Amino acid sequence: MKILANDGISPSGAKKITEYGYELILDTIPQEDLISYINENNVSAILVRSATKVRKDIIDSCPSLKFIGRGGVGMDNIDVEYGRSKGIAVHNTPAASSQSVAELVLAQMLSSSRFTHWSNQEMPIKGAEEFKVLKKKYAKGVELRGKTLGIIGFGRIGQSLAQYALGCGMNILAHDRNDIPETLPVEFGNGQSIDVKIESGSFEDLITKSDYISIHIPKQANGEAVIGKNEIDKMKDGVRLFNAARGGVIDEEALLEGIENGKIEFCMLDVFENEPNPRKDLLVNSRIITTPHIGAATLEAQDRIGVEMADLLHSKLG
Repeated sequence: MKILANDGISPSGAKKITEYGYELILDTIPQEDLISYINENNVSAILVRSATKVRKDIIDSCPSLKFIGRGGVGMDNIDVEYGRSKGIAVHNTPAASSQSVAELVLAQMLSSSRFTHWSNQEMPIKGAEEFKVLKKKYAKGVELRGKTLGIIGFGRIGQSLAQYALGCGMNILAHDRNDIPETLPVEFGNGQSIDVKIESGSFEDLITKSDYISIHIPKQANGEAVIGKNEIDKMKDGVRLFNAARGGVIDEEALLEGIENGKIEFCMLDVFENEPNPRKDLLVNSRIITTPHIGAATLEAQDRIGVEMADLLHSKLG
């Protein structure tokens, strides 16, 4: 069977796929040429990340497809239920990147609290001449310890972030549509671990009580934002928001308004409504830290994604 990894796959994942006996194709086929390429080469499975879309047209036009794999968490670039209704196995790898996304959010929580992002931009330009000015400008940082982190969506990524934040001495307030565990294991070095009680609350409680809010939910089916003007107005003054989930779960217009009126102290965005062409006014805003959708982009996560995808593929096609 031929497997097309159109958005690439880690060397470990590629090695395992070939060891299972499949022919792996690592070419990147343009979206408009996918149907003809899959049919001409009798491709049995297509593996994608976020760049390639597998919609109804491909599913209907490519009878050889038996498996669609999404390396990572979100599957909004795939018509999942339609594919499954046609007898195609459609799977993602939600567990593999949890730690990497959580670590990126934690890094930006620390950066926004101690101004390291902005200080690092100004020091090379002004540090030699205006050292004392910059020292005064960035001398009002805050500590994470004792602050409340509200986590919207308490799946694998939300729980991983909570473990890191608990290690920093933060209080966790979790909200999810599914049941939330009463305790969460927090692992330390040398194999040590303790169970910590988790406080859960309503969505309303979370947005009104949290000092930091991190979102870890998929894009909503109706396309509506989860955090809009009404939600931002209810938040604490000086709240810090973090979105490493999907573009659109925070209303970008309302976000900019909240920053302008001082309700939101800082925001971190790893994802945007109009990827790969995000709004420039978000990118240049001095109180928004931006990254180009790299939450899962660590070597370790990519390795785990590739291996997990290879195993999933073989379990369905082998």
